[in-house]
Amino acid sequence: MADSPQNLPTQSSAPPAQTGGGAPAGAGLGFSQISGAILPYLRSDIIFALAIIGIILFMLVPIPTFMLDLGLAISIMLSVMILMTVLFIQKPLEFSTFPTILLVATSLRLGLNVASTRLILSEGHTGNQAAGAIIGAFGDFIISGNYIVGVIVFAILVIVNFVVITKGSGRIAEVAARFTLDAMPGKQMAIDADLSAGLITEDEAKTRRSELEQESTFYGAMDGAAKFVRGDAIAGLLITFINVIGGIIIGSATQGLTLAEAAETYTLLTIGDGLVSQIPALVVSVASGLLVSKAGVVGSADRALLDQFSAYPRALAMSSGLMAALAIMPGIPVMPFLTLALITGAIAYFSFQKQEEIEVQKQALQASPQGDGTMAPGMPGMGGAQAPPAEEPISKALAMDTIRLELGYGLLPLVQGDEGNKLTDQIKGLRRQLAEDMGYVLPAVRIQDNLQLEANTYIVSIKEIEAGRGDVRPHKLMCMDPSGAAISLPGESTTEPTFGLPAMWVDQQYSEEAHFKGYTVVDAPTVITTHITEMIKDNMPDLLNYAETQKLLDELPSEYQKLVADVIPGMINVGGLQRVLQNLLSERVSVRDLPAILEGIAEAAAFTKNVSSITEHVRTRLARQICDANAGPNNILTLVTLSPDWEHNFQSALMGDGEEKQLAMPPTQLQDFINAVRERYDELSAMGEIPVMLTSPAIRPYVRSVVERFRPQTVVMSQNEIHPKARIKTLGQV
Repeated sequence: MADSPQNLPTQSSAPPAQTGGGAPAGAGLGFSQISGAILPYLRSDIIFALAIIGIILFMLVPIPTFMLDLGLAISIMLSVMILMTVLFIQKPLEFSTFPTILLVATSLRLGLNVASTRLILSEGHTGNQAAGAIIGAFGDFIISGNYIVGVIVFAILVIVNFVVITKGSGRIAEVAARFTLDAMPGKQMAIDADLSAGLITEDEAKTRRSELEQESTFYGAMDGAAKFVRGDAIAGLLITFINVIGGIIIGSATQGLTLAEAAETYTLLTIGDGLVSQIPALVVSVASGLLVSKAGVVGSADRALLDQFSAYPRALAMSSGLMAALAIMPGIPVMPFLTLALITGAIAYFSFQKQEEIEVQKQALQASPQGDGTMAPGMPGMGGAQAPPAEEPISKALAMDTIRLELGYGLLPLVQGDEGNKLTDQIKGLRRQLAEDMGYVLPAVRIQDNLQLEANTYIVSIKEIEAGRGDVRPHKLMCMDPSGAAISLPGESTTEPTFGLPAMWVDQQYSEEAHFKGYTVVDAPTVITTHITEMIKDNMPDLLNYAETQKLLDELPSEYQKLVADVIPGMINVGGLQRVLQNLLSERVSVRDLPAILEGIAEAAAFTKNVSSITEHVRTRLARQICDANAGPNNILTLVTLSPDWEHNFQSALMGDGEEKQLAMPPTQLQDFINAVRERYDELSAMGEIPVMLTSPAIRPYVRSVVERFRPQTVVMSQNEIHPKARIKTLGQV
């Protein structure tokens, strides 16, 4: 009979179309199509979640023997992988997931224990393969089918794991966690001290803080994870006992076995199951002990052990001699001890040789004619060549510390020891506060000791030029009376270094009494920090250099970069912007609102290129900010106006054309103005008022240039800088 049409071969000269997997098109779903549909869903997080669910199902759902064998093989492989990883890591934090993996491995073994228990108790009467081939192999091969031997081996493994390894590693983990957590404040203070001293950058500090946090979290987790191993050993022992008792009862009562047959059958299976679980558990326990005991060891375990053993060749030589002595004793096998004696002796010999070479090199360094630590030609280890002396580049001598705090040796406890970082913490807070108040991050304050200073003396230097100094008492408190009266406490009279106020150093026991009497009480670090703050504010224009100005522009948010591109350099260059910011900072006006400053510059650049004129216009744009900064209680801005006569005198004293005007006031008239300002402000100070001097916009810069010479803390504002919604109070005029 002829073939039906559907069975006839297709006649075509073209080869069959191929899929990505090599299967002809039309032959059903190819491998590539199947894998393409499945692989997108095989993500690590999904696989991990499915694995955890599978472990839980082992405890709840009966599984066939082949799945049990697969699970036991995975358990053994996982434990070996954990051990090998622990052996080769350089430091414990490289295996920070160990607590999680330990929990997963323990859960897997317990789930397999439950699954094997179900099979042993239900199918144990059928023979040694009732719970799978792996458990049967452990029962037949490892313990030779003798359940008594198996019980003894199992008991020894449990004792080794539970009593020795688990207990020891758990104790190490507990102590390591305790010591790590106790040491965290000191380590954090050390990081802050290095950062404040400028020894490390902000990024390095963040990295060290992150490592410190990871270390504390890791050792805390390891302290808890050690309980997993201990609980696993106890659970294995209890499960084995339950399986033996339950198997004997089930076999003799329901399966028709004699008591001896039931005991032998179920005990053999149970011990095989116990060994399959305990051996991976023992491997993981060893890995846990190696990991927690690795703290403080640099490099892999093998390299660290080899280096440390070879560092003491005399100990190796003594060990070799002892092994050789044991080898020649009558009745003792010669070959094992003689072999070990030869091996340790060889290692000791090469270690001695290496130490001698190192010692010769040290002596050559000390005896070199150069006297600078370089080796002379022909010295061992140098290949006959002379090492050039390591000279510091001369260019490093040009580097200068922007802000430096020098301390006498008596003040070192303020940055070291138990009180360790109180001063450095305050300096760190000072930098943060000035950044918030003034608008840019100051350079790090370098702290260094200076043995040439008096014990309790400190010096604040700005660009390596002394800006201020003072004497403090590290363990005492400075008391000041706000009213200026004498301090009625026993102590050492002194002068407050920042503002020159009369003060007194008193013992800390008088702290409560001083507060009760209304005195201002500060400690030594606060005195130093306050002094540094004022010195920085006084010299802030010098600290804002070209690079810092460019950095301010670069750190503006992306939405302001178009404004920067329009202003810089078309309307004003970076140097001009630096001058404007310096002018603002010289009068302690914050430059934090840099976008508003750039907008003011853009407006002023349309009619002037004079930096002073641009600054005055920018101050007008910052009117609300300036008024708020100088407002007193109840947000009221107190003012002292310049009289019309003095306004006229200043206007008349301006010489020059256009924007190049200079103040040319006669000295006698200038002295009269200074006296008038002093008298008026002394009167108001006695009343507890610190007003702002108000002038017309045209003469404000010139009035300020005169006032800052004798009253630098006095704020001079123009009428254009008074915000329309500001609450003002006029106290008179000069």
